[in-house]
Amino acid sequence: MGTLRLGVNIDHVATLRQARYGKMPESKNAEPDPIVAAAICERCGAHGIVAHLRADRRHIIDRDIERLRENIMTKLNLEMGNTPEIVDVVLRIVPDEVCLVPEKREEVTTEGGLDVVSQRKELEPTITRLHSAGIRVSLFVDPTLEQVDAAAELGADMVELHTGKLSNAFAEKIEKQELHNLQQAAKAASELKLQVNAGHGINYTNIALIQKIPHLTELNIGHAIISRAIFVGLDSAVREMLVAMEDYKG
Repeated sequence: MGTLRLGVNIDHVATLRQARYGKMPESKNAEPDPIVAAAICERCGAHGIVAHLRADRRHIIDRDIERLRENIMTKLNLEMGNTPEIVDVVLRIVPDEVCLVPEKREEVTTEGGLDVVSQRKELEPTITRLHSAGIRVSLFVDPTLEQVDAAAELGADMVELHTGKLSNAFAEKIEKQELHNLQQAAKAASELKLQVNAGHGINYTNIALIQKIPHLTELNIGHAIISRAIFVGLDSAVREMLVAMEDYKG
């Protein structure tokens, strides 16, 4: 098993900027800059940068994605909802990877996996277009065998297993069933030759549980790292997470 890779989601660096400068995007004083954050993450050993271009542009904006595409040295993984407008932006920017996620306007953050089973008709043409642009496609799914099977049938390159329920269960000390679901889904995805990633709600303590999920290639983590960075700096926050990921046996 190779090293477990880390993609750092920098959305919340942009959230902080937008809190003050959302109405003044051209301001010379606008900070913090997500592109600077991305560079720090890469320098500390992150294997990729993740950003979600939401339809409502509540944090990352188009200009951020353009600048990230120009500046990052590792790879750009763009999270996106399956809407025509966002698909057009993505085909113009051409990130290395996209992760298709569900998106509801009123949610605080992505709340559950994409229902690939019921949305196959809508997803198929989008995946085809992304593939023809040379973009690898991941589907953010709840850890069920039905969703994993549907992702494979649609020709996705990867699944990102939604670990949010596990994170919540871990906090309540009732994680056994959720962990089992993730283990089974990861095994199934691996057998279907899908790359297996995981993300959502992973932090510095529950990562001990994530270590028990087999076949993982990459973890995508944002909120916990940016939160930790407020106290120890982004450099240390990224390095600490990489250390926590080191003993992964797969």
